[in-house]
Amino acid sequence: VQLQASGGGLVQAGGFLSLSCAASGWIFSNYPMGWFRQAPGKEREFVAAISRDGASTDYVDSVKGRFTIGRDGAKRTVYLRMNNLKPEDTAVYYCATTDVRKLPYVLPRSDEFKYWGQGTQVTVSS
Repeated sequence: VQLQASGGGLVQAGGFLSLSCAASGWIFSNYPMGWFRQAPGKEREFVAAISRDGASTDYVDSVKGRFTIGRDGAKRTVYLRMNNLKPEDTAVYYCATTDVRKLPYVLPRSDEFKYWGQGTQVTVSS
């Protein structure tokens, strides 16, 4: 499993960024996908997840209404579109997946994610 995240950068508060994660090495459509982030001095935290079929999504409370996760099976890519960014969103963002098989619409627990990309830095200035 290989995950390649991109799209991070520096943006002002209130701005927009879209992260992408290209997946290879396994059958993309068979597994849920997720995004996590880690800020300096803090533990990695769950941000968002999407089920195999894309029908179910979940978000950490702090990003609900601002972030949207999506997936494109043809491109083997998962996205995280981030609106109204805040300085507290500053972190390294990682895409992740799991080999735990779930029903198409079921989301994994955050502790079931096992495979991680290399991360992309998001910095939001105030």
